[in-house]
Amino acid sequence: MNKYLGHESQIFGVEEHRLVGGKGDGMRLLQVRNGKGLEFTISLDRCADISRLSIDSHNVGYFAPCGYVSPKYYDGQGIGFLKSFTAGFLTTCGLTAVGSACEDNGESLPLHGTISNTPSENHFYTITEDEIQIKAVIRQASLFGEQLLLSREYICSLKENTLKIIDTIKNIGCRTSPFMMLYHFNIGYPMLSENSKVFIPSDSVIPRNEHAAKSIDDCLKMEFPQAEFEEQCYYHDVKASVGIFNPDIEKGLIMRFDKTELEYFAEWKMMGEHEYVLGLEPGNCTPDGRDVMRKNGKLKFIEPNQEYTHNIELVFKNGELYNGTTSEI
Repeated sequence: MNKYLGHESQIFGVEEHRLVGGKGDGMRLLQVRNGKGLEFTISLDRCADISRLSIDSHNVGYFAPCGYVSPKYYDGQGIGFLKSFTAGFLTTCGLTAVGSACEDNGESLPLHGTISNTPSENHFYTITEDEIQIKAVIRQASLFGEQLLLSREYICSLKENTLKIIDTIKNIGCRTSPFMMLYHFNIGYPMLSENSKVFIPSDSVIPRNEHAAKSIDDCLKMEFPQAEFEEQCYYHDVKASVGIFNPDIEKGLIMRFDKTELEYFAEWKMMGEHEYVLGLEPGNCTPDGRDVMRKNGKLKFIEPNQEYTHNIELVFKNGELYNGTTSEI
C-alpha cells in the first residue's frame, strides 16, 4: 500500500454510480481509473459494456445521439435497436443474432441481437497491487428457447495502460443454440479524425456491398465529417491485431485478439456529421444477419454444456512510444 495515500481512490479504483433523469435514469455505472491515465465506464445494465473510455483525458469512444438509454426502452423490432444504440466504446452484439434484422428458421431476429440491452445479474471487483479485476454475469435465456450465460471479466493494469477482456459463454440449457457474437468497438473524436492513421494488416479485404466497393482503395483513410455520408463496411482477413493512432493528440490504441476464437473482422466506416465513428469489430461472424450466415454454411452453434472463451487485449499508447507503424501492430 502506498504510504502517501489515505485511500487508494485518491489515484485509482472503482466507484459505482447511478444515473438520474432522462432515459438513462437508474442505470448502474462503474467508474474505473488505473492512475496511469486510463479511465473507463462500465454500463452494468447494458451487458457490462464500456460506455466511455479515455486516455490522459482524451476521449477514445463514440457516444451516439440517443445518449444513455435504459434497457426498459429497448425496441426489439427490426432496427429499433438504433433508438437505444449508445454505441460507447464497446457494444456487445449477440448472442444468437448479429447484424441485419432478419427472419431465420421461423424466428424474427432484431438488429444485432438483444444481449447489449440485457442487465448484468451480478458483479464484483477486486483490487490487487498490480491490477483491477471486474467480473459480471449476463444471462440470455427464455422458456423453450436458448439458455446462454455470459461471464465477463475485465483486467485493468495498475502498472501500464492495458485492458483485457475475457468472456466465457456457456450453454446452460438442454438445446443446441445458434451462437453469434461480435465486439462492436466504436472509435470517436478526438482519437478519430481525418488525420488518424488506421492499421488493419490483412491478407484480403472484401467490401460488404457495391457502395463500399467504390471506395475500397481508401477504406483505411479517415475523412472529415460529411452530411449524408453513407456508411461503408469492409471485411478484413486480419492477422490478429489492429490499431489506430492520431498524431494530433499523440495517442494510439492497439487491439489484439485470438483469430482462432474470433475469426472475422469488420471495419465500419461512418464519416457522417454527428455520426462520426469507426467500428473495429472482431467476431465469430459477419454482421450480415443470421439468415445469411446459415445460408453460407458459416453459422456457428453452441451445444448443451459447451462453452467458448474470447480474449481481447487493448493497449493504449502515447506518441513517444507509438509511431503508428505496422511493426507495432
